[in-house]
Amino acid sequence: MRNRVMRLTGRIGAVFVAGWTALAASVLPAAAQELSNALRACTPGDYPPYSVGDGADGYRGVDIDLAEEFAAVLGRPVEFVPVTWATLRTDFAERHCDIAVGGISDQPSRRIFANFSITYGTDGKTPITRRSSGTDFSTIEQINRPGVRVIANRGGTNEEFARKNFPDAQLILWPDNLTIFGEIEQGRADVFVTDSVEGRYRVRQHPDLQVLHPETPFDSFGKVLLVRKDDQLLATALNAWLATQLATGSVDRLFDQWIGPNASIG
Repeated sequence: MRNRVMRLTGRIGAVFVAGWTALAASVLPAAAQELSNALRACTPGDYPPYSVGDGADGYRGVDIDLAEEFAAVLGRPVEFVPVTWATLRTDFAERHCDIAVGGISDQPSRRIFANFSITYGTDGKTPITRRSSGTDFSTIEQINRPGVRVIANRGGTNEEFARKNFPDAQLILWPDNLTIFGEIEQGRADVFVTDSVEGRYRVRQHPDLQVLHPETPFDSFGKVLLVRKDDQLLATALNAWLATQLATGSVDRLFDQWIGPNASIG
């Protein structure tokens, strides 16, 4: 019986992949013909493993790989354009973004200025603390206390989550998402609540830090790419291509490359 179910599941998966591949094959050539200029991919570039500056005016990460592979399928060069989380809404229009990448969460407020791709991953907020703190900041109740120093990068969902859930704690707003971990290491902040995927990635570079219960985050939300509202052809092409990457396991393999299937956790 189990073998029959496995064979049936395999056939269903093959049909699913074939269907999306056929759709992509019909849509992508049209998009490539229609859109011959550079694909402008805007990114904050401070959110590994999704997107981070490489120190040489370039970027690397899961979303960067996705953007580059999608542009290659379209036959277009890709141009990465720097934006910030705090000004993402205005930057998206003013900097003529075709898409935006970099660990963007599915938030209703972002649908006002851009369309969303299909969800390519699910994440949730978890605490990052010093290992010496043990489990002192494991729960929202433990964090939401006077005297607890909660740090958050300005303008994104981390600040939004902190303001909503930790009104009694001391909130420290930090200008970027790259040097924020040094503030915890140096004892100038107690806890940073961010996406669990980022936490799993970061503790590999910061051995004195730990990410708490990444397998059971405080909440859950989808990760998406943003697309211009007036470009339905590009949105259709992106979704068709992205669906094939999900169905064939390509997206999972990218995450495994960046954080590992058994990444170190606190």
